[in-house]
Amino acid sequence: MSPQQQRVRFDSATDGFDPPFALVDLDAFDHNAAELVRRAGGTPIRVASKSVRVRALLERVLAVPGYAGLMTYSLAEAMWLFAEGTCDDLLVGYPTTDRATLQKLAHDEAARAAITIMVDSVDHLDLVDDALGPGHPDIRVCLELDASWRPLNGSRKLHVGPLRSPVHTAAQAAALTRRIVERPGFKLVGIMAYEGQIAGIGDAPPGNPLRGLAVRWMQGKSAAELAERRAAVVSAVRALTPLEFVNGGGTGSLEGTAAEPAVTEVAAGSGLLGPTLFDGYRSFQPRPAALFALPVVRRPGPNVATLFTGGYPASGPIGEDRLPSPYLPAGLKLTKLEAAGEVQTPVTGKAADRLRIGDRVWMRHAKAGELAERFREFHLVRGYQVEQTAPTYRGEGQAFG
Repeated sequence: MSPQQQRVRFDSATDGFDPPFALVDLDAFDHNAAELVRRAGGTPIRVASKSVRVRALLERVLAVPGYAGLMTYSLAEAMWLFAEGTCDDLLVGYPTTDRATLQKLAHDEAARAAITIMVDSVDHLDLVDDALGPGHPDIRVCLELDASWRPLNGSRKLHVGPLRSPVHTAAQAAALTRRIVERPGFKLVGIMAYEGQIAGIGDAPPGNPLRGLAVRWMQGKSAAELAERRAAVVSAVRALTPLEFVNGGGTGSLEGTAAEPAVTEVAAGSGLLGPTLFDGYRSFQPRPAALFALPVVRRPGPNVATLFTGGYPASGPIGEDRLPSPYLPAGLKLTKLEAAGEVQTPVTGKAADRLRIGDRVWMRHAKAGELAERFREFHLVRGYQVEQTAPTYRGEGQAFG
C-alpha cells in the first residue's frame, strides 16, 4: 500500500475524531508480532510491557502462540496487571525499592507465585528484608547479569553497553547465588541479561555507513563474548540451584540470543509498534504501527504548515533521533530551529503546500511505549475502521514512573 493510500486509510478510519490523538494499526501490529515469533525461532518471547503500556494490546499479543509472560518495569505495574487478569507470569525487569508494594506482594499468595522481582546485589535482599520484616514468605527473585562488553580483558575501564548490574562474571554470579539460596525468604528462579549494545543500537544507521560498520564490528565481538560468558554463568548458577528460566535479548537481537543454548526465553516489545529508532536495522524492518495525528493550525508561508502540539521527545541521549518524525503525507520534515514544540510544530516540504487548516499530519514517535504516556487512549484500527478504542495506562489512571 502506498503512503498516500495509507494516509487515506488512517484519515477515513478516524474521520470522527479531532486530533491530537493516537492510533495503532492492528494490521501492522499483528504482522510485527508474527515476525518477532519467526525471528525467535521457537524460543518463547516475554513481552516488555514498557514498550506497549496498553492492556488491550498486551493481552492481544499474549494470545499469539510464541509469546509467554510479561516483563514489567515496575513492581506496582506487575501487581496491577496481575490483579486485572492480564497475565500470571510477570518478571519485574528492574530492581524495586517500593516498600509499600513489596508489603502488598508479601501478603498476596497468588501474586507471590506469579511475580518475580529483579536483584543484582545483597543490598536488594536487605531492602526486601527491611521492608517485610523477619520471617516473611518466599519472594521469587531473578539475578540480573551485566551483559555489557568489556574488551580490555574484562576491565571496567572500557564498558560498552547499559550500566546495569554489577554482576559480570560466573564467579560473581555464583557468589551472589550462594547468598540468595542460603537466605530465608527468597527463591532464586531465573537469570536475566539485557544486551542493549546489540538489541538497542541499529546496525545500519541511515546516512552513516561508517558508523554502521563500526556498530556491526562491535556487536559481533560483543555477541560472541556474551554467549560464552552467559553459558558459564548459567552453568555456575545451576550447579547451586535449579532455574525456571534464563531471559535475554531484545527486539534488535532476537535471532542471535534465541540461538544460544543457555537461553530459555527472549524479551521484546518495541518491535510490535515499530518506532523510528528501529528503522536502522539490517536484519528486520518492523512496520510502523503506532502513530499520532496532529492538526494543521497555521500556514505561515510556502512549503510550511504549523501543527498543534507535538513536542513528544523520547528518553535517552539528546539528539535528533529522539524527536518525533512526520510520516504522512510523505516528504515533510521538522525545522531545525523549532523542531517539535510544546504547543506548535512547524513542518516543511513541498507536501505542506497541499495541506489546509484542519488537515492531519501523521507522526511517528522515536520510542514505542512512551507515546502511551502522552495519550489517554489509542484507537485500534483494522483496515478502514476503528475496531476498538483502548485506554492506555494513563487512561486507566496508572503511572508507574
